[in-house]
Amino acid sequence: MPILLAALGEIFSERSGVVNIGLEGIMLLSALAAVAVADYFLNPWAGVLAGVGMGLLIGVVHGVISVYLKGDQVISGIGVNLFAYGFVAYAIEVIWHVRGYYTPRYEAKMPRLPVIGVSPLFILSIALAIVMYFILYKTDYGLKVRAVGENPEAADVVGIHVERTQFISTLVGAALAGLGGTVLSIDWLAAITKELPAGRGFIALAIVNFANWNPTYALGGSFVFGFLWTLSEYLKNLEVAKALIPIPLINTIPYIATLAITAGLIGRARPPRHVGKPYKKE
Repeated sequence: MPILLAALGEIFSERSGVVNIGLEGIMLLSALAAVAVADYFLNPWAGVLAGVGMGLLIGVVHGVISVYLKGDQVISGIGVNLFAYGFVAYAIEVIWHVRGYYTPRYEAKMPRLPVIGVSPLFILSIALAIVMYFILYKTDYGLKVRAVGENPEAADVVGIHVERTQFISTLVGAALAGLGGTVLSIDWLAAITKELPAGRGFIALAIVNFANWNPTYALGGSFVFGFLWTLSEYLKNLEVAKALIPIPLINTIPYIATLAITAGLIGRARPPRHVGKPYKKE
């Protein structure tokens, strides 16, 4: 569910008009924070708080640059990604004295729920998709968020605080991306590596388009992309497939599918009209 969480966060952010292509970097930095804290306290829930907190911290930086300083939202996101790639590789070596890869102790990993055998974060991810849909489409606040993303000038005229709404939405989006990175590091893979998201943040951006900025569609889209990711892993362990297809080519299946689906959506997806454009009050 890491891709779903990142996609949900981006949907909420973009619905207010703020784009954040730094999902990959947020997931990576949050994964680092989650593993470090969970491993220190031997408590996975402490890691969850740390991962979400890291996402919020980066959201503050991106929100200030994008919303209040009217900076380029794309450049800000790229900066987050580049910083994460360099910093995490360095931090792993400094904290654990290993190069590029660390596995936390068993007690730091997220346990499975009894009987059903799934992670509580899996249940939480699905619940968040439903809750976000309800907030965006069934509440006054969700209407304000969507109004700001569609026409901030009109929203401002009727008394909606545009900048505050965008800033809060940016924080929510970054926090959810941080939770996605946390799921990767202390739940799914139970490790931190310098390339942990492996493109999942960018695939989440594609899911936002695939879902037409709708949280419930993102839930379905994440299962599709998750299946493709699982398929590539399955084929790598299948002797017949390995004999016919080079492993590096098998690894590209999720990314090729992302490109194909994104290309097929050109001209069909309808983003919020003011997404990516800083609002400057006249």
